[in-house]
Amino acid sequence: MPTRPPLDPVTARWLPWVVAIAFFMQSLDGTILNTALPAMARDLAENPLRMQSVVIAYMLTVALLIPGSGWIADRFGTKKVFFSAIFLFSLGSLACALSHTLNMLVISRILQGLGGALMLPVGRLVVLRTYPRSELVRILSFITVPGLLGPLIGPTLGGWMVQYLTWHWIFLINLPVGVIGCWAIWKILPDLRGSTRTAFDGVGFLLFGAAMVLITIAMEGLGELHLPHLRVMLLLFAGMACLAAYWLRAGHIDNPLFSPTLFRTRSFAVGILGNLFARLGGGALPFLVPLLLQVAMGYSPSEAGMSMIPLAAAAMIAKSIAKPLIERFGYRVILTCNTLLLGALLCSLGLVTPATPYGLLLVQLSLLGAVNSMQFTAMNTVTLIDLNDADASSGNSLLSVVAQLAMSLGVACAGALLGGFSTSVGIDGTTTVDAFQMTFLTIGIMTMLAAAIFAQLSNKPSSGTPRQEAEIEA
Repeated sequence: MPTRPPLDPVTARWLPWVVAIAFFMQSLDGTILNTALPAMARDLAENPLRMQSVVIAYMLTVALLIPGSGWIADRFGTKKVFFSAIFLFSLGSLACALSHTLNMLVISRILQGLGGALMLPVGRLVVLRTYPRSELVRILSFITVPGLLGPLIGPTLGGWMVQYLTWHWIFLINLPVGVIGCWAIWKILPDLRGSTRTAFDGVGFLLFGAAMVLITIAMEGLGELHLPHLRVMLLLFAGMACLAAYWLRAGHIDNPLFSPTLFRTRSFAVGILGNLFARLGGGALPFLVPLLLQVAMGYSPSEAGMSMIPLAAAAMIAKSIAKPLIERFGYRVILTCNTLLLGALLCSLGLVTPATPYGLLLVQLSLLGAVNSMQFTAMNTVTLIDLNDADASSGNSLLSVVAQLAMSLGVACAGALLGGFSTSVGIDGTTTVDAFQMTFLTIGIMTMLAAAIFAQLSNKPSSGTPRQEAEIEA
């Protein structure tokens, strides 16, 4: 076990604030961007319905690097890695603001993702290795509050910036926060390393990463990239082959990136597969709704951003009632029914038109926010609840990767569907609103199908001790 140095009072007081700054930066960036996509598309002379690569580039980069974050922190020390994470994130933000083509913006988002991938897991690792167990719940709860505020203020702040300034400011706002964060890390953060040097599964990392990239590009090939179907099938086949090769190899080596033995725990296997498919709808939601409001319904950026507030506020409220509901009805009932409800609510957005009363739309978004939050909380908890202490770290890492990958695939899938349906706009009376309606209907049905996965959970109560949500929030 790594040594836990005694904390001086100044470090003990300010360290949670430093980690919270990083959490807030990442959470704000993930929600402030979606409202600005139509304005960015106009400025870059791109189709606003084909801007999903800006979102996917960041999510996929984060998913790729999360598995190596713990090893990198042990190898180079938490202080240098955390400092580098915020520096890269800030540098990527500056590059995004200076981009004048879509390709430049995507490359800049990848640079931003290099920092974003390390901020959350390394920040959490610092806390776990610095504070005694008796303090962890309090500290972890504190540092995740800013992460919850990001979705609440991000869309509104992004909408106002786009309307009254320019879209570049949604990235420039990260720079002063990044400077403060870097200074605080250098002054306050302890430099912790693992007590033993463990081998990193480099080959497994390459195989797993290649699988994620190839499968995502295949999905993008059906949308923004307009690749021939033969090439899409080849990319998809190559991605599945890399994934199969990884799991076959991981079964007979020491210290694999993710051990196949994790899937011997039934709740973990169901939770991971359920996360992968159910998050397709949840991941597409923050991307599709601002586009629907601005492109199809004519809302201004500020109006679209403010319309997202009920969704985020309901999500925060739902977290407080998730635990008693799960204890009352159990994971199988909650997840099966909630997945069906989430899919139905996504389908209901397929009924939205410019004539829909604004109050009714806000009610729909509020219900979606609450149900989506309940889904994430229950899925995260059931995935890890029965893992023993030896497998908890690896299982949590895989859950984080799958969550990011599923949301990335959700955006890619939504973009492909929206691009496909929008090709018929103007033909046979089809409108942009119709394209969004068919996309939401399809995404909703896909989400409802994931209920069949959660129906495989045992009806018996889990044997493990529930882990704090603050530790497993993805």
